[in-house]
Amino acid sequence: MKLIHHFTLAACIAAVCVSSAVAAAPAKSIAAQLQPFVDKGELAGAVALVASKDKVLAVESVGFADATAKRAMKADALFWIASQTKPITGVAVMMLVDEGKLSLDEPVEKYLPEFKNQMMAVPNEAPRKPAHPITVREVMNHTSGMPFKSAAESPTLDGLTLRDAVLSYAKTPLTHEPGSKYVYSNAGINTGARLIEVITGQSYESFMDQRLFQPLGMKDTTFWLSKEQIARLATPHKPNTAKTALETTIISQLIYPLDDRKKRYPMPAGGLFSTAADVAKLCQMVLNGGELKGKRYLSVAAVKQMTSRQTPAALKESYGIGWSTSGASFGHGGALATNMSIDTQRGLITIWLVQHAGFVGDGGKAQGVFRQAAEAQFGPPPAKR
Repeated sequence: MKLIHHFTLAACIAAVCVSSAVAAAPAKSIAAQLQPFVDKGELAGAVALVASKDKVLAVESVGFADATAKRAMKADALFWIASQTKPITGVAVMMLVDEGKLSLDEPVEKYLPEFKNQMMAVPNEAPRKPAHPITVREVMNHTSGMPFKSAAESPTLDGLTLRDAVLSYAKTPLTHEPGSKYVYSNAGINTGARLIEVITGQSYESFMDQRLFQPLGMKDTTFWLSKEQIARLATPHKPNTAKTALETTIISQLIYPLDDRKKRYPMPAGGLFSTAADVAKLCQMVLNGGELKGKRYLSVAAVKQMTSRQTPAALKESYGIGWSTSGASFGHGGALATNMSIDTQRGLITIWLVQHAGFVGDGGKAQGVFRQAAEAQFGPPPAKR
C-alpha cells in the first residue's frame, strides 16, 4: 500500500512539474512571429519595440535593412519616420501653449500677417474670404482648409525654408471653410511650426533640439543624417512592377544626399529620421503625462488636450494637436508604413519601424501581428468601463 502511495505521489509530482514547465515556457518571440513574412519576401525587415511608461519591455529586429544587399536589420537602425514628425511638432506647439505664449483659438494671422488676406476657393465663383481666419487649432488638426502642400513644394517637400514654404501657403486659396472639413495637410502642421519660430525667435530645428531631443536623450533624431547615421539607415523597399517581389527604392519626397544642409530644409510635418529607442522616449514622456525621469516637458492638461479629439464632433475624423486619436489610444503613422501607438488603458507603447512604399502579399499584415503579440505578452487587458 505504501509502495502504491509513493508511486502515486511521485507520478503526481512529475505531472505537476511537466505542467509547470509547459506553463512557464517562454512565449514565441516577436521576431519569430514576424520571420515568416521575411521568409516569404513580403517584409524586408523591421524593428519592433514595446514599452511601458518607464521601461522598454522588448526591442526586436527581424529581416534586412537592405533586402537586396542582405544587410541585416539591427535594433539601432535609423528610419525616415515621415509623418510621425507631426505629433512631435504638436508637442512643441503645446509647450508654447503651456507657457502662455500661444492659444489654440488665436488666429494664425496674429503672428503671421501674410495670412491676413488669404482667400478661399469657391467652385464656379471668384475666390472670397473665409467666414473666419484660420486658427492655430485648425492648422494643427487638419481642418484649416489648407491643401496637403503648395505648388511651390515640388518636386520634393524639403526644398524650401520653413519661412518660404509658409509664405507659399498664405498665397494658396483655402479649399473649404476653416473647421468644416478634415483634409490631411502638411501645410497646416508646417504653419504651426513656423509660429514657434516667430514667437520664440529661434529656428524650429533649434527649438526642437534644445527643448526636446537633447533633454529626452533622442540622440539619433534629426532632419539631417550624419555619415555614421546614413550607414545605419534602413533602405526603402517597394513592390516590383509585377508585385511579386520587393525591390529597393529611394525616399522620393526628399532631396539627396540626406546630409545636405544647404539644399535640404527641416520639414515639421514629415522630415525627421529616428530610431525605435528615440521614439520610445518621446512616447514615454507623453504616456507619463508630460514628464520623464524627473523633467517636465508638458503639463498633464496640455498632454490630455493634445492627444484627445480636437476636430469638430460633426466630422468622422478624430485628430488632436498633431496626434491621431481613437478613444484611449493615440499615435501616428508615417509614409513608409512606420507607426507608433500609445494605449493608455493597457499602459503600453508599441513602435513599428519599417521602410515600405507598399507591400507584397500579406506584408502589410505584419504590423498587426506585432501589435497582437505585444499586447498578449506585455499588455494586461484594457480596463472595463
